[in-house]
Amino acid sequence: MAEVSADENPYVEDPRTDFESVEALSTDNAREQAELLREAIRHHDYRYYVENDPIIADRTYDTLFTRLRELEDTFGIQTDDSPTRRVGGEPVDELQTVEHVTPMLSIDSSGESDDVRDFDDRIRREVGDDVEYVCDPKFDGLSLEVVYEDGEYVRAATRGDGREGDDVTENVRTISSIPHHLRGDYPDFLAVRGEVYMPRDAFQEFNRERVERGEDPFANPRNAAAGSLRQLDSSVTASRPLDCFFYDVLDASEEFPTHWSEYETLPTYGLKVVNRTELVEDIEDAIIYRDDLMAEREELNYEIDGVVIKVNDRSACAALGTTARSYRWSYAYKFPARAEVTEITDVILQVGRTGRLTPVALLEPVDVGGVTVSRASLHNPEEIAEKNVNVGDEVRVQRAGDVIPYVSEVMEKRNEGHYEFPDHCPVCDSPIERDGPIAFCTGGLACDAQLRRAVAYYASDDGLDIEGLGEERVEQLIDGGLIESLPDLYELDADDLLELDGWGAKSAENLLAEIEESRRPQLANFVSAIGIPRVGTETARALAREFGSMEVLMTGSRDELESVPDIGPIVANQVREFFDSERNREVIEELLTHVEPEAEETDGGDELAGLTFVFTGSLSRSRSDISDFVEAHGANATGSVSGNTDYLVVGESPGQTKREDAEERGVPVVEEDEFWDVLDENGVERAELDER
Repeated sequence: MAEVSADENPYVEDPRTDFESVEALSTDNAREQAELLREAIRHHDYRYYVENDPIIADRTYDTLFTRLRELEDTFGIQTDDSPTRRVGGEPVDELQTVEHVTPMLSIDSSGESDDVRDFDDRIRREVGDDVEYVCDPKFDGLSLEVVYEDGEYVRAATRGDGREGDDVTENVRTISSIPHHLRGDYPDFLAVRGEVYMPRDAFQEFNRERVERGEDPFANPRNAAAGSLRQLDSSVTASRPLDCFFYDVLDASEEFPTHWSEYETLPTYGLKVVNRTELVEDIEDAIIYRDDLMAEREELNYEIDGVVIKVNDRSACAALGTTARSYRWSYAYKFPARAEVTEITDVILQVGRTGRLTPVALLEPVDVGGVTVSRASLHNPEEIAEKNVNVGDEVRVQRAGDVIPYVSEVMEKRNEGHYEFPDHCPVCDSPIERDGPIAFCTGGLACDAQLRRAVAYYASDDGLDIEGLGEERVEQLIDGGLIESLPDLYELDADDLLELDGWGAKSAENLLAEIEESRRPQLANFVSAIGIPRVGTETARALAREFGSMEVLMTGSRDELESVPDIGPIVANQVREFFDSERNREVIEELLTHVEPEAEETDGGDELAGLTFVFTGSLSRSRSDISDFVEAHGANATGSVSGNTDYLVVGESPGQTKREDAEERGVPVVEEDEFWDVLDENGVERAELDER
């Protein structure tokens, strides 16, 4: 797009806003004025978001924008790239998945300076001592790929699993700081990586407005940004105060010799970069940069949780290469978790879907890293006793992973002893029982709190995937008296639903159709859906494979349950106790009058017979898909490492416990590409899974 000047466009410098009425314009005059307004608004967006140097007042900008929308609506002349498209379009049924131009990998990280120096030592061993580093803030937002062709915005996708992500093109189109047209001498093709975030001041105002409307506030700016970007209705995204920094060229039709050249060039295209980036000559300067930025962290209007250090020379980066999940030329030097001191005003017990009771401390509100925290986890009764926590105590509150608040220690005791769990559930008054450090309500599905969570879980992706039955709908159905037990789902009718607020004939029809489809689920999905404590999707598959039907599973002895791979005595006891509960059996038996679970038939072979795999972290396909695939070829896929495990397969962000268990037992730890080599050696081709 050509640069706009005052001589060329009357709506750039000191624009007049005393417009004549639209009725006085011809269609041709309206088109001409609309195009001038579009160009001017793009220019003002650039001055505001990229150069941080606006030349007109916000009120004037709003007047120009309103005039453009009036012209487009009156004369029907809106264009696909018009700034008015930022208000959002028609809702979609679901977000589609798209493959990235090039993999969007993660980076290794640590909060220890010695680890950062070890990174530098490895870099210098591999590419020599002539190394410069680019340092920039590590944003705590949502990573994004944005693609331009011939300077036109064509697509945006979330990072997803690194190889493909959610297509959020229409949602990203509504973010004002992301241009629809590139400026200047841009390349024919450009794919850039950025971070969508919600500015801290905008987040506080946004949360205040949500609370005033009676809605739950977001926990932190990152959650707010992620939730906003994944909306099915782009007009909702448009109403959220989102912004974006760009920091990496993923692919382009022109070469960028260094990462520093990217930071110098991207703003000339109209792409916003952070102004806190530095080019340093050695790793000690990078460490100083991190410490300086951490000291200034609270003054920034965006959340960061560390800094990113990357080799500047892109040819050196290419030589260093990547692992299956991360760039070898980049490292994140993390900040320590934030902590603040406040007082516990009360302790409440939250009842989970399996009856587990989680103690939550209600706090005098305190700002922890830019987020107002008024509640924090106390985890379980044993931890409360160990930390000697009680109501009225002054405690230190920390954010695990810089996100989840928890009480880390008591700073000043103001009441003797520690908080004692009650003997009965605060919701249904059933007795509370202890299982090691965990406390449970024994009310089962007769407990209202458990029922709400049980129904939502039954309908979730880990259950029977009943679309349209999220937590809010479940709450509405229970509060409306339509569901008093899980089987009541199958007794719903359209007339009942239409009496509730917000329901129309179409939404009622859609939900009833989804419920009808759930009447013949796979046995493994049904076992997972009914919410047996400690039984997730992988354990449910193992149980379904071993017992073959609900009737046989419900009568399985502890010894029979414990003989199933990946099921030890604790899980076996939980399963047996779940089915021994008279109330649970009544609910399951009534469910089975509506639902016919089917054992899954496999059409694979026995090429992998005798092998046992454990998967951890994010893989190129969902772990359930890959587990089903290897099991279809005779292998076992279990959820934890044991002496019988042959391979631990690690993806992105793997669990540390499983890796430690594997190392302790001498179990081979392989990355995903090595895993596919193992399958190939045994005659199983990856292409077969890709075709499913």
